[in-house]
Amino acid sequence: MSEAALRVEQLRRSFSVRGCTRVALDGIDLELNGGTVHGLLGPNGAGKTTLCRIAATVLLPTSGRVQVFGKDVVSDTAAVRRSIGIVFGGERGLYGRLTATQNLRFWCAMYGMKRREGRATAVTLLDRVGLGDRGDTPVETFSRGMKQRLHLARGLVADAPMLLLDEPTVGMDPVSARDFRILVDELRREGRTVLLTTHDMAEAQAVCDTVTFIDGGRIIGSGTPATVRRLATATRRIVVHDVPEPEAQQLIALLVEADLPTQTEIDDRSQTVNLTVPGEKVEPAMALILRAGHSSITSAPPDLTAVYLEMLGRRADGTERGMQVG
Repeated sequence: MSEAALRVEQLRRSFSVRGCTRVALDGIDLELNGGTVHGLLGPNGAGKTTLCRIAATVLLPTSGRVQVFGKDVVSDTAAVRRSIGIVFGGERGLYGRLTATQNLRFWCAMYGMKRREGRATAVTLLDRVGLGDRGDTPVETFSRGMKQRLHLARGLVADAPMLLLDEPTVGMDPVSARDFRILVDELRREGRTVLLTTHDMAEAQAVCDTVTFIDGGRIIGSGTPATVRRLATATRRIVVHDVPEPEAQQLIALLVEADLPTQTEIDDRSQTVNLTVPGEKVEPAMALILRAGHSSITSAPPDLTAVYLEMLGRRADGTERGMQVG
């Protein structure tokens, strides 16, 4: 069996805040296979960025162990840093008065590239992230999404086998986000390992081979997108098609009257009613919908968004929590 790209064992990280100890990671275990894309999903403050920063050797663990391609992040820091490319969200790390090309050439020089190699690498990477025509533009004039794309290019400078991408599509428009997904697929095909943190469930479902839900510094569930969808067995999605808005309201009223609890969403443009129904209520809900004269119905297990809301709507210890997802 090949060596794990990332192995996390009983990792704990705590901070002292105003004399109080705050636990950001509480003894988590995680293992990533090489050449895969793994999504780390959870609300703000869950511990996602802390895990990425420890794997990137930016933070030290309080206890536990993290290895990147078999190298320990504490005792073999230099080897780990040669194996990873990092993209943290936000606007730090870019020099606004320099052009996009100058920014990348600076980072190429930091990695020991000669000038000619740095120039060629900068051009190639700007093309790859869709900024090929903005190489001579000062970064201070870039939109947030463009800066995030430049961050992606910077993360690829080292040509590292593992990439840590912390909220990489923040501020991107839909077209840029789509291009990002294509890029991630290309990186996977090249055999790279990608650890991606995101709040975008559609993004996670589109690009990730495996996902992990984390909350309060603890792992709530992990597996392939299909596997974790089955973890949310308490609900099922029902979509009723070809329902004009007045009829949609009537249908929802019938479900409420029949004491069939659901989460409902009416889409006027597509004339659909989207229902999330408790598992034991699926059959009576379907029967009621058919009796109401609606025959165009589809049903499926919950998508990652529904799983996220169900799993992270309760704490790691099983108690309920209020959702504060940023």
